[in-house]
Amino acid sequence: MADNIGISGRIVGGLCWNRLTKKRMKDPQAIENFGYKVYSQNDEDGIIQEIFKRIGTETKEFIEFGVQNGIECNTHFLLHHGWHGLWLEGNADSCKQIGNKFRPVIKNGRLKVVKAFITRENIEELIVGNRNAHDKSSMPDLLSIDIDGNDWYVWKAICSIKPRLVCIEYNGKFPPDLNWKQAYNAKHIWDKTDWQGASLKAMEQLGREKGYVLVGTNLTGANAFFVRKDLVSKKLFTCGDMAEELYNPYRSHLKFEAPGHAARYCLVGQEDNKGILNYFDNTREYRAAHKKEKLDMIRKMIKKRMTRGC
Repeated sequence: MADNIGISGRIVGGLCWNRLTKKRMKDPQAIENFGYKVYSQNDEDGIIQEIFKRIGTETKEFIEFGVQNGIECNTHFLLHHGWHGLWLEGNADSCKQIGNKFRPVIKNGRLKVVKAFITRENIEELIVGNRNAHDKSSMPDLLSIDIDGNDWYVWKAICSIKPRLVCIEYNGKFPPDLNWKQAYNAKHIWDKTDWQGASLKAMEQLGREKGYVLVGTNLTGANAFFVRKDLVSKKLFTCGDMAEELYNPYRSHLKFEAPGHAARYCLVGQEDNKGILNYFDNTREYRAAHKKEKLDMIRKMIKKRMTRGC
Protein backbone atom coordinates (compact mmCIF):
# COMPACT_ATOMS: atom_id res chain seq x y z
CA MET A 1 0.00 0.00 0.00
CA ALA A 2 2.72 2.43 0.95
CA ASP A 3 4.41 1.89 -2.42
CA ASN A 4 1.44 3.52 -4.14
CA ILE A 5 1.18 6.78 -2.22
CA GLY A 6 3.70 8.82 -4.17
CA ILE A 7 6.48 9.08 -1.59
CA SER A 8 8.99 6.73 -3.19
CA GLY A 9 10.17 8.93 -6.06
CA ARG A 10 11.35 12.36 -4.97
CA ILE A 11 13.56 12.31 -1.88
CA VAL A 12 12.53 14.90 0.71
CA GLY A 13 14.38 15.17 4.01
CA GLY A 14 16.26 11.92 3.42
CA LEU A 15 15.41 8.54 1.92
CA CYS A 16 15.49 7.03 5.42
CA TRP A 17 12.24 8.84 6.31
CA ASN A 18 10.44 7.41 3.27
CA ARG A 19 11.60 3.94 4.35
CA LEU A 20 10.37 4.59 7.88
CA THR A 21 6.95 5.65 6.56
CA LYS A 22 6.64 2.59 4.34
CA LYS A 23 7.63 0.25 7.16
CA ARG A 24 5.17 1.87 9.57
CA MET A 25 2.28 1.75 7.09
CA LYS A 26 2.51 -2.03 6.90
CA ASP A 27 0.87 -1.91 10.32
CA PRO A 28 -2.90 -1.64 9.63
CA GLN A 29 -3.25 0.59 12.71
CA ALA A 30 -0.91 3.29 11.36
CA ILE A 31 -3.02 6.43 11.08
CA GLU A 32 -1.47 7.44 7.73
CA ASN A 33 -3.46 4.57 6.19
CA PHE A 34 -6.71 6.39 6.96
CA GLY A 35 -5.94 9.89 5.73
CA TYR A 36 -8.11 11.67 3.19
CA LYS A 37 -9.11 15.22 2.34
CA VAL A 38 -12.60 16.69 2.22
CA TYR A 39 -12.00 20.21 3.54
CA SER A 40 -8.69 19.86 5.40
CA GLN A 41 -5.48 21.21 3.90
CA ASN A 42 -4.06 17.72 3.47
CA ASP A 43 -5.25 14.32 4.75
CA GLU A 44 -6.24 15.45 8.25
CA ASP A 45 -10.00 14.91 7.73
CA GLY A 46 -9.62 11.15 7.40
CA ILE A 47 -7.11 10.84 10.25
CA ILE A 48 -9.33 12.80 12.64
CA GLN A 49 -12.32 10.64 11.73
CA GLU A 50 -10.32 7.45 12.32
CA ILE A 51 -8.93 8.53 15.68
CA PHE A 52 -12.40 9.37 16.97
CA LYS A 53 -13.66 5.97 15.75
CA ARG A 54 -11.07 4.46 18.12
CA ILE A 55 -11.38 6.73 21.15
CA GLY A 56 -14.99 7.88 20.81
CA THR A 57 -16.49 11.33 21.37
CA GLU A 58 -18.25 12.97 24.31
CA THR A 59 -19.31 16.51 23.42
CA LYS A 60 -18.60 16.87 19.70
CA GLU A 61 -17.20 20.30 20.47
CA PHE A 62 -14.14 21.65 18.67
CA ILE A 63 -11.85 24.64 19.04
CA GLU A 64 -9.57 25.63 16.18
CA PHE A 65 -7.08 28.49 15.73
CA GLY A 66 -5.91 29.88 12.41
CA VAL A 67 -8.68 28.85 10.00
CA GLN A 68 -8.28 31.67 7.43
CA ASN A 69 -11.66 31.79 5.63
CA GLY A 70 -12.69 28.42 7.10
CA ILE A 71 -13.21 26.56 3.84
CA GLU A 72 -9.95 24.61 4.19
CA CYS A 73 -9.38 23.71 7.83
CA ASN A 74 -9.44 20.70 10.17
CA THR A 75 -12.92 21.19 11.63
CA HIS A 76 -15.06 22.26 8.65
CA PHE A 77 -15.91 18.63 7.82
CA LEU A 78 -16.96 17.99 11.42
CA LEU A 79 -19.87 20.40 10.97
CA HIS A 80 -21.30 17.84 8.53
CA HIS A 81 -21.23 15.31 11.38
CA GLY A 82 -23.23 17.41 13.82
CA TRP A 83 -20.32 19.01 15.68
CA HIS A 84 -20.24 22.55 17.03
CA GLY A 85 -17.45 24.81 18.17
CA LEU A 86 -15.29 27.91 18.16
CA TRP A 87 -12.95 29.38 15.56
CA LEU A 88 -10.32 31.99 16.42
CA GLU A 89 -8.88 33.92 13.47
CA GLY A 90 -6.68 37.00 13.51
CA ASN A 91 -7.34 38.34 10.01
CA ALA A 92 -10.31 40.73 9.75
CA ASP A 93 -11.00 40.00 6.07
CA SER A 94 -10.94 36.24 6.73
CA CYS A 95 -13.44 36.68 9.57
CA LYS A 96 -15.72 38.66 7.26
CA GLN A 97 -15.54 35.88 4.67
CA ILE A 98 -16.39 33.28 7.33
CA GLY A 99 -19.40 35.39 8.27
CA ASN A 100 -20.71 34.92 4.72
CA LYS A 101 -19.46 31.46 3.81
CA PHE A 102 -20.65 29.88 7.06
CA ARG A 103 -23.71 32.02 7.71
CA PRO A 104 -26.23 29.16 8.14
CA VAL A 105 -24.22 27.41 10.89
CA ILE A 106 -23.30 30.70 12.56
CA LYS A 107 -26.97 31.69 12.49
CA ASN A 108 -28.14 28.45 14.11
CA GLY A 109 -25.45 28.69 16.80
CA ARG A 110 -23.30 25.72 15.85
CA LEU A 111 -20.28 27.84 14.93
CA LYS A 112 -18.88 30.84 16.79
CA VAL A 113 -16.16 32.97 15.20
CA VAL A 114 -13.96 35.40 17.13
CA LYS A 115 -11.40 37.77 15.60
CA ALA A 116 -8.26 37.57 17.72
CA PHE A 117 -4.50 37.53 17.21
CA ILE A 118 -3.46 34.64 19.45
CA THR A 119 -0.61 34.77 21.95
CA ARG A 120 0.30 32.70 24.98
CA GLU A 121 -0.80 35.66 27.10
CA ASN A 122 -4.38 35.83 25.79
CA ILE A 123 -5.26 32.28 24.76
CA GLU A 124 -6.77 31.19 28.08
CA GLU A 125 -8.99 34.26 28.26
CA LEU A 126 -10.11 33.72 24.66
CA ILE A 127 -11.05 30.09 25.27
CA VAL A 128 -12.76 30.57 28.61
CA GLY A 129 -14.68 33.63 27.44
CA ASN A 130 -15.81 32.33 24.05
CA ARG A 131 -16.37 28.58 24.17
CA ASN A 132 -19.41 27.53 22.16
CA ALA A 133 -20.74 25.10 24.76
CA HIS A 134 -23.81 25.05 27.03
CA ASP A 135 -21.87 23.29 29.78
CA LYS A 136 -18.57 25.12 30.25
CA SER A 137 -17.42 22.45 32.73
CA SER A 138 -17.39 19.87 29.91
CA MET A 139 -14.36 19.30 27.70
CA PRO A 140 -14.06 19.82 23.93
CA ASP A 141 -13.32 16.68 21.98
CA LEU A 142 -10.87 18.35 19.58
CA LEU A 143 -8.36 21.18 19.75
CA SER A 144 -6.62 22.11 16.48
CA ILE A 145 -3.69 24.55 16.53
CA ASP A 146 -2.11 26.01 13.38
CA ILE A 147 -0.78 29.53 13.82
CA ASP A 148 2.54 29.17 11.95
CA GLY A 149 4.84 30.09 14.78
CA ASN A 150 4.03 30.15 18.47
CA ASP A 151 2.05 26.88 18.41
CA TRP A 152 4.22 25.20 21.10
CA TYR A 153 3.92 28.13 23.50
CA VAL A 154 0.19 28.54 22.99
CA TRP A 155 -0.51 24.85 23.65
CA LYS A 156 1.65 24.99 26.78
CA ALA A 157 -0.35 27.98 28.02
CA ILE A 158 -3.72 26.23 27.69
CA CYS A 159 -4.79 24.89 31.08
CA SER A 160 -8.57 25.27 31.21
CA ILE A 161 -9.39 22.41 28.81
CA LYS A 162 -8.17 18.82 28.27
CA PRO A 163 -9.54 17.75 24.86
CA ARG A 164 -9.60 14.10 23.87
CA LEU A 165 -7.54 14.87 20.75
CA VAL A 166 -5.07 17.65 19.94
CA CYS A 167 -3.97 18.25 16.35
CA ILE A 168 -1.01 20.62 16.17
CA GLU A 169 1.31 21.75 13.40
CA TYR A 170 5.00 20.89 13.73
CA ASN A 171 8.04 21.94 11.73
CA GLY A 172 8.71 18.87 9.61
CA LYS A 173 12.05 20.16 8.38
CA PHE A 174 13.79 19.06 11.56
CA PRO A 175 14.56 15.35 12.16
CA PRO A 176 12.72 13.55 14.96
CA ASP A 177 15.59 13.42 17.43
CA LEU A 178 16.02 17.22 17.53
CA ASN A 179 14.29 19.20 20.27
CA TRP A 180 13.87 22.66 18.75
CA LYS A 181 11.33 25.46 19.00
CA GLN A 182 11.42 29.02 17.78
CA ALA A 183 12.03 31.72 20.38
CA TYR A 184 8.74 33.12 21.58
CA ASN A 185 7.63 36.35 19.95
CA ALA A 186 4.11 37.58 20.66
CA LYS A 187 4.12 39.56 17.38
CA HIS A 188 5.47 36.75 15.19
CA ILE A 189 4.02 36.49 11.69
CA TRP A 190 5.20 33.67 9.44
CA ASP A 191 7.44 34.84 6.57
CA LYS A 192 7.08 31.58 4.57
CA THR A 193 10.52 30.33 5.71
CA ASP A 194 11.59 27.67 8.22
CA TRP A 195 11.40 30.26 11.01
CA GLN A 196 8.25 28.82 12.49
CA GLY A 197 6.93 26.37 15.03
CA ALA A 198 8.67 23.53 16.80
CA SER A 199 10.13 20.15 15.93
CA LEU A 200 8.14 16.96 16.45
CA LYS A 201 10.40 15.97 19.37
CA ALA A 202 9.64 19.27 21.12
CA MET A 203 5.92 18.68 20.59
CA GLU A 204 6.19 15.08 21.80
CA GLN A 205 7.86 16.13 25.06
CA LEU A 206 5.37 18.95 25.66
CA GLY A 207 2.53 16.49 25.04
CA ARG A 208 3.88 14.11 27.70
CA GLU A 209 4.17 17.00 30.14
CA LYS A 210 0.51 17.87 29.52
CA GLY A 211 -0.75 14.28 29.78
CA TYR A 212 -0.94 13.42 26.07
CA VAL A 213 0.50 10.66 23.90
CA LEU A 214 1.75 11.17 20.35
CA VAL A 215 -0.16 8.68 18.17
CA GLY A 216 0.98 9.74 14.71
CA THR A 217 1.64 12.36 12.06
CA ASN A 218 0.22 12.89 8.59
CA LEU A 219 2.02 12.00 5.36
CA THR A 220 2.78 15.59 4.40
CA GLY A 221 4.70 16.12 7.65
CA ALA A 222 2.56 19.05 8.74
CA ASN A 223 0.45 17.92 11.69
CA ALA A 224 0.96 15.76 14.76
CA PHE A 225 -1.90 14.05 16.61
CA PHE A 226 -1.98 13.69 20.40
CA VAL A 227 -4.54 11.65 22.33
CA ARG A 228 -5.19 12.18 26.03
CA LYS A 229 -3.25 9.56 27.98
CA ASP A 230 -6.29 7.99 29.69
CA LEU A 231 -7.75 7.12 26.27
CA VAL A 232 -4.67 5.42 24.79
CA SER A 233 -3.98 1.68 24.72
CA LYS A 234 -1.60 -0.50 22.71
CA LYS A 235 -4.63 -2.18 21.22
CA LEU A 236 -5.75 1.11 19.65
CA PHE A 237 -2.37 2.51 18.62
CA THR A 238 0.41 0.03 17.93
CA CYS A 239 3.08 2.08 16.14
CA GLY A 240 4.83 3.54 19.19
CA ASP A 241 4.61 6.95 20.84
CA MET A 242 7.93 8.64 20.15
CA ALA A 243 8.88 11.15 17.47
CA GLU A 244 11.56 8.78 16.16
CA GLU A 245 8.87 6.14 15.51
CA LEU A 246 6.10 8.36 14.09
CA TYR A 247 7.90 11.11 12.18
CA ASN A 248 7.03 12.21 8.66
CA PRO A 249 9.20 14.92 7.03
CA TYR A 250 7.56 17.92 5.41
CA ARG A 251 6.67 16.68 1.92
CA SER A 252 5.68 19.77 -0.03
CA HIS A 253 5.32 17.81 -3.26
CA LEU A 254 2.73 15.44 -1.82
CA LYS A 255 -0.66 17.02 -2.50
CA PHE A 256 -4.05 15.73 -1.47
CA GLU A 257 -7.00 16.69 -3.65
CA ALA A 258 -10.61 16.49 -2.54
CA PRO A 259 -12.87 14.48 -4.86
CA GLY A 260 -15.35 16.63 -6.73
CA HIS A 261 -15.37 20.38 -7.25
CA ALA A 262 -13.70 23.09 -5.20
CA ALA A 263 -15.62 24.42 -2.19
CA ARG A 264 -16.78 28.03 -1.84
CA TYR A 265 -19.35 27.84 0.96
CA CYS A 266 -20.15 25.65 3.93
CA LEU A 267 -22.96 23.36 2.76
CA VAL A 268 -24.34 22.68 6.25
CA GLY A 269 -27.64 24.17 7.45
CA GLN A 270 -28.89 25.64 4.17
CA GLU A 271 -32.54 26.71 4.01
CA ASP A 272 -34.76 25.60 1.12
CA ASN A 273 -35.24 27.92 -1.85
CA LYS A 274 -32.81 30.59 -0.66
CA GLY A 275 -29.82 29.71 -2.85
CA ILE A 276 -26.99 32.23 -2.54
CA LEU A 277 -29.12 34.26 -0.10
CA ASN A 278 -28.26 31.63 2.51
CA TYR A 279 -24.94 33.49 2.67
CA PHE A 280 -25.73 37.10 1.73
CA ASP A 281 -28.53 39.53 2.51
CA ASN A 282 -29.05 40.41 -1.15
CA THR A 283 -27.60 39.69 -4.60
CA ARG A 284 -25.83 43.05 -4.70
CA GLU A 285 -23.82 42.11 -1.61
CA TYR A 286 -23.00 38.76 -3.18
CA ARG A 287 -21.78 40.33 -6.44
CA ALA A 288 -19.51 42.70 -4.52
CA ALA A 289 -18.03 39.82 -2.50
CA HIS A 290 -17.62 37.66 -5.62
CA LYS A 291 -15.83 40.51 -7.42
CA LYS A 292 -13.47 40.94 -4.47
CA GLU A 293 -12.69 37.20 -4.43
CA LYS A 294 -11.76 37.34 -8.11
CA LEU A 295 -9.50 40.35 -7.62
CA ASP A 296 -7.80 38.70 -4.62
CA MET A 297 -7.21 35.56 -6.68
CA ILE A 298 -5.64 37.58 -9.52
CA ARG A 299 -3.38 39.42 -7.06
CA LYS A 300 -2.22 36.13 -5.56
CA MET A 301 -1.45 34.69 -9.00
CA ILE A 302 0.54 37.78 -9.97
CA LYS A 303 2.45 37.73 -6.68
CA LYS A 304 3.21 34.03 -7.10
CA ARG A 305 4.56 34.52 -10.63
CA MET A 306 6.68 37.48 -9.56
CA THR A 307 8.11 35.42 -6.70
CA ARG A 308 9.00 32.60 -9.07
CA GLY A 309 10.64 35.09 -11.40
CA CYS A 310 12.95 36.24 -8.60
